[in-house]
Amino acid sequence: MNKYLVIGNPIAHSLSPLLHNYWFKKYRFLDSIYEKKKVEKKDLKKIVEQIKNDEIKGVNVTVPFKREIFDFIDTAPHEVQFTKSVNTLVKENDKVVGYNTDQEGFKISLEENEWDFKNKKVFIIGAGGVTPSILSSFIRADGAEKIYLSNRTRSKAEELKKFWDKAIDFYQMNKDTIEIIDWGEKSELCDLIINTTSVGLTKDEKLDFDFSDYNNNKEALFYDLIYNPKETNFLKEARIRENKTMNGKMMFLWQAHLAFKKWTGVSPKIDQEVIKLLD
Repeated sequence: MNKYLVIGNPIAHSLSPLLHNYWFKKYRFLDSIYEKKKVEKKDLKKIVEQIKNDEIKGVNVTVPFKREIFDFIDTAPHEVQFTKSVNTLVKENDKVVGYNTDQEGFKISLEENEWDFKNKKVFIIGAGGVTPSILSSFIRADGAEKIYLSNRTRSKAEELKKFWDKAIDFYQMNKDTIEIIDWGEKSELCDLIINTTSVGLTKDEKLDFDFSDYNNNKEALFYDLIYNPKETNFLKEARIRENKTMNGKMMFLWQAHLAFKKWTGVSPKIDQEVIKLLD
């Protein structure tokens, strides 16, 4: 039996096994199974060794280990070496390779909604493992006009900004594109507000931000990368304000699509049946 995993902590919310096992059955990979596993940081090295030894065929990595896992892999594409954010592991030529399908998954999810990346003002909440991929999406899509970044621990956001200033130099973007603001502070009105944190995975959690300036703003899009639950408090409050809302389901589907293709060579179809599977 070919074994695949998604690892993280927490992990109970993950719908990855439901999706990948559906695709394994649909595309006749009947000797493959996908499971979720709660792990600690100390377990990461062993997971990579199990891939090397063919005990595990492929792994998805979720919060909070997307950056920590980078230290244990053998190699990665140039962009992943730059972001040090990994969500997909596969063995290639006897080496464990770390990929990141979040960046492309996020980008496609917005493009499907005909959202134009250019000249937009963006507010990103959180500076964790997925945030480098989100920033990369804007840089590779010819850039946003302004990106505000806020993290509960400001130093972590500042560290990420220094890191991305190097990328901005490479892409010849304005160094003032990214600005750090204190947790809970307001930015100017933005076109896109993204929650990249895990706040909202449990029912009563709320972010410490006042978005009342967005009341009746029907153009602003509030995007929560969380897909389970379908509507976090962040999105519920945005809906009440009459903002546009979007959860992380389509990003989740597209990053999974890309990971499945890495493992099997098959490009799984994302249709209404698959979308309803996650409802």
